[in-house]
Amino acid sequence: MIAVDPGPVQRFGIEEEYFITDLDSRRLLAEPSAEVLHACRQAIGPGFAYEMFQGQIEVASPVFEQGAQAASYLRRVRRDLGQALACHGLGFVCAGSHPLADWRLQRATPQPHFQQLFGEFALVARRSLLCGLHVHAEIPPGVDRVAVMNEVLPWLPMLLALSVSSPIWQGEHSGYLSYRQVACDEWPRMGIPEQLSDEADFRHYLRLLREAGAMPADANVWWCIRPSLGFPTLELRITDACPRLADSLLLAALFRVMIRHACQLPAPGSQFSAQRYWLLKENRAQARRWGPEGRFLLAEGGGALTLAQWLERARQTFAATARSLGEEQVFDQALRLLQRGTSAERQLRCLQARANGAGDEAGRRAVVDELLEESADAD
Repeated sequence: MIAVDPGPVQRFGIEEEYFITDLDSRRLLAEPSAEVLHACRQAIGPGFAYEMFQGQIEVASPVFEQGAQAASYLRRVRRDLGQALACHGLGFVCAGSHPLADWRLQRATPQPHFQQLFGEFALVARRSLLCGLHVHAEIPPGVDRVAVMNEVLPWLPMLLALSVSSPIWQGEHSGYLSYRQVACDEWPRMGIPEQLSDEADFRHYLRLLREAGAMPADANVWWCIRPSLGFPTLELRITDACPRLADSLLLAALFRVMIRHACQLPAPGSQFSAQRYWLLKENRAQARRWGPEGRFLLAEGGGALTLAQWLERARQTFAATARSLGEEQVFDQALRLLQRGTSAERQLRCLQARANGAGDEAGRRAVVDELLEESADAD
């Protein structure tokens, strides 16, 4: 494959998922009224979408060409949504899990697509009370999306480790900083993609499952990164939803930089070996368990790296590409995120500080208060 010039513009889109939360009890709302959902739809606009559970909603952005456009749009959405919900005594939490949510109390969204998922996947679907950050990055014509996917796959645990925001599950510290990724592994066709060579291989995989009756729709592939069926994009799905908008934008920028770099290579994905696949699986396990404190393996015999060291490797690899997109600040921003602490680390610090003096319930309520404040602060 020859290198393809992706041109000066790389289009992209961002999807964020939110938990609608009662400001008095701090609990996830199981059945929002029609009036509340109408207010959400009015606040978000055309990007409003339902999610699996009635207490969840999604915003699917328009197509952007620059990071500043994404920042402006999502700031407006978060601000307007917060104001609309406040009129009903509600707020929203943008995080991988809700500290005071009980999946057994939630109600499924009655749309046919979601009802099919609950019917087919039963308890696995009912337990999937999770929110993610998804980013679509456009792939230029003539570039094989699966090849690009294979090129960027080894870097994705880095993005997960920066995004971790789901340490508390069913009101308890799960022991993982991204319990969302643990729950994802209960599903088929979620987590790390199958080992595929190119888009023809991907189409063959879809056809095989569909013709065997194992999968009712091609869209029922939810890997941590996947070629979109509706757009000429690769969709990042590994990242937890981020309470701080700045972190969402940072992760979207890092992903875009990685994708653009891969698209400019003569043969993206050609170095994705079985060994790199093994290391990818281990690094994802490290990221979901420990977040920034994980020990990450990049090559046999090379020893383990901290996340900060891995970010410096990313700077060395992607600095020129980041400058070409006007995103050269992303590496310093990521290091500042590490210094401040990921959402999961901040949640656990808050939980520990409050629980020591006031009991577990007060600690969990304090974590929800912190998440509500961070999610609504769009600056």
